[in-house]
Amino acid sequence: MSSTPRFTQSLLFRVIVAIILGVICSFFFPEWLAKVFVTFNGLFGNFLGFFIPVLIFALITPAIASLGKGAGKWLGITTGIAYGSTIFSGLLAYGASQALYPWLLGSDQTAKSVDIEKGALEGFFSVEMPPPFEVMTALLLAFCVGLAMTAVKSDSLYRASEQLRDVIMKVISSFIIPLLPIYIFGMFLAMGMNGNLTATLSMFFKVLVLAIIGTVVLLAIQFAIAGAVAGRNPLTSLKNMMPAYATALGTSSSAATIPVTYKSALQNGVTEKVAGFTVPLCATIHLAGSMMKISLFAFAIMYMSSQPVSFGMAVGFILMLGVTMIAAPGVPGGAIMAAVGLLSSMLGFNEEQVALMIAAYIAIDSFGTACNVTGDGAIAMVVNRFAKGAIVDRSAELEAEVN
Repeated sequence: MSSTPRFTQSLLFRVIVAIILGVICSFFFPEWLAKVFVTFNGLFGNFLGFFIPVLIFALITPAIASLGKGAGKWLGITTGIAYGSTIFSGLLAYGASQALYPWLLGSDQTAKSVDIEKGALEGFFSVEMPPPFEVMTALLLAFCVGLAMTAVKSDSLYRASEQLRDVIMKVISSFIIPLLPIYIFGMFLAMGMNGNLTATLSMFFKVLVLAIIGTVVLLAIQFAIAGAVAGRNPLTSLKNMMPAYATALGTSSSAATIPVTYKSALQNGVTEKVAGFTVPLCATIHLAGSMMKISLFAFAIMYMSSQPVSFGMAVGFILMLGVTMIAAPGVPGGAIMAAVGLLSSMLGFNEEQVALMIAAYIAIDSFGTACNVTGDGAIAMVVNRFAKGAIVDRSAELEAEVN
């Protein structure tokens, strides 16, 4: 545990440097050199796609099994808190849009959509790395196996799951974490060299600023509540989560940020058992930042198109969106792709409005993801406050039996 502060400070510094260098280098890098980093990003991103389901299964299974007979209860509580946080974010976005858009947007008209992928750099080659199973399959399998081990006494299987967790954590610490800054550098380098990205950002600049402010306000509320419940300084707790925020800002993937979120949660006093199941679980179901961004952009497009948004329509959309986004957990841009059907069916978006929505969302996808994973730390603190004294440490029990 003594190395955790040094880890978070070092990683945060490297990630910030990677982001700054990526933006600066996008102005003068030759295309061939940029393609080298794009090729690396393609390979590393494909590896993350392969590895993330394994990581989720390896972390959640022993964490649930260690909870004992109360595992189902704490899973339900964590899921309820995560969904409630996501819905609150949507309602906050709706209130902000009703109060500020008449003044902020004025007579702005919906601009023509652009394809931010057009002209994007491509790598020299790519290697497909199909995952052994999907993220949702890994999550459900971890639930089933972990909960079953709380009911069926299988010490050998539990020890095997712990050893698998240790192996996965070694891969994370020795391979993934050291390469993350390079991956983040390549992400911002590629985005900076894509002119269509700049066009989309300028088109929605006012809403972008509002979305960033909205996520800051949301995080302040989340950590104020979590700090009060857990008895910890909310500002210090939020500061401890900054490495996760910065990493998600660069990767645009909550799943890829799980290792950093996990270590940051530990620094906030969350036990390994609680962090082991809350962090991977919330990475797939807690999407408050994405909800904030999608809602603000969707309501902005409707306002600029002179389409009224009633409270009932907004609430129905928000409630359904909170469930639908779980269909694409941890994937960059996955939340907006999962929301496309609702935008058309519930808000009446046409094809051009949907295209504009997708372009605007993907252009600043990382801000919502960063809010998601940082908020995961607040949920972990709340669950840890109530679950820590109620959870039986199965590992300690096994050691006692051996002795």
